[in-house]
Amino acid sequence: MEIYTDLLRRNLNYRNLWLGAVVSQLGDWFNLIAATSLIAGLTSSGAAISYLFLARFLTLFFFSPFAGVFADRFDRRRIMIASDLLRALTVLGFLLIRDPTYIWLFYLLTTVQFALSAIFTPARTAVIANIVRHEDLVTANALDSFTWSTMLAIGALLGGLVAASLGNDAAFIIDAATFIVAALFVSRVKIPGRLITDRVEVSRGGWVDFLDGLRYLRGESFILAISLVKGGGSLVWGAINVLEVNFAEQIFPLGGNASATLGVIYAITGVGTGFGPLLLRRWLGDEPGRLRGAIGIGFCVLALGILGLAAAPTFPLFSLATLLRTIGSGTVWVFSAAMLQMVVPDRFRGRVFAFEFAFLTLTQSISIWWAGFAQDGLGWTVRQVTAGMGVAGLAVVFVWLFFYLRTLSNPLRTASVSPQQPPQSRHIL
Repeated sequence: MEIYTDLLRRNLNYRNLWLGAVVSQLGDWFNLIAATSLIAGLTSSGAAISYLFLARFLTLFFFSPFAGVFADRFDRRRIMIASDLLRALTVLGFLLIRDPTYIWLFYLLTTVQFALSAIFTPARTAVIANIVRHEDLVTANALDSFTWSTMLAIGALLGGLVAASLGNDAAFIIDAATFIVAALFVSRVKIPGRLITDRVEVSRGGWVDFLDGLRYLRGESFILAISLVKGGGSLVWGAINVLEVNFAEQIFPLGGNASATLGVIYAITGVGTGFGPLLLRRWLGDEPGRLRGAIGIGFCVLALGILGLAAAPTFPLFSLATLLRTIGSGTVWVFSAAMLQMVVPDRFRGRVFAFEFAFLTLTQSISIWWAGFAQDGLGWTVRQVTAGMGVAGLAVVFVWLFFYLRTLSNPLRTASVSPQQPPQSRHIL
């Protein structure tokens, strides 16, 4: 943990950005639990909850590419602040939903909330490279991953307790408050004015900027491949996030309690996603050329971990497989993000990360859909579906190995200078 605390102690800008994420992500889980409870109480339709997740995923998918244009054209800090404040207002709108006749408003507010999230996410990811030195990018992204996993466990627990004891309205109010607090933290982040001016000067506006981003990716095959890495991983691990619930309920309920099992799984997830990338960084370093190899190792560990989940006869072995899986997924997530932050020019970062996020959302949706269809439509068991995802993970390993061997001799240029480094520090890797 020392490497994390050191980064937070000496980088005030990143510390404020991180604190905003801690508060906001905590509120996200309050919102999810309250939203599912609200929709379940208003309708007896099982499809209604599916529509909730569909509204979330499809909104992220369709809005993300356009959100990237905003992130590259305007002040990213202001984008994040505006997104947080508008999400606070949107979440408070859920308090108006009192009976089934307002279901349309429920889905409308969900769509607006996640459209704003789609605008926020690429701006935040791009900002990290503006305020963190190149040698700290892996650590910063690993801390982000670790924070997400930790907030998953803490937020889900607290959100459930608040919704059960105080009601859904209290959970929505707390969620709105977290967005306001997050905006306050983000407002304290300082981004070099030169970077903002440069992005505005090269922007041509609207669809032209959007198409420029696509042309840039088409002309940069290596960067395009890296932007597809998380999507390739989520095609494998997306289903596992659902299947873990099935394992907890059907196979390994600790003391007959699936919630206890999920609590252990989420705790292990936090350890694996948080510390796995740091261990690999210490072993391999953090130069872009080395990051390619780390991503390949991550895919291998991910696939082996998922196959281990399918075969584990006991919960301790299942937990070990979970640790391997999350080390792999955390490595893929952290190192691909750090590599893009290193090699993508600042004026294209928002659009590249928006494209990456849209593809990630699409493949994760496909993976989740497949997990349900394989069980309900094909009659596969939980273990069979998990084994199938492990085989898919091996296929992704071979695709990455082919790409790695083809690009092994390619030199990579760091695309931008950290605000904490002089211009002379650019170099070929």
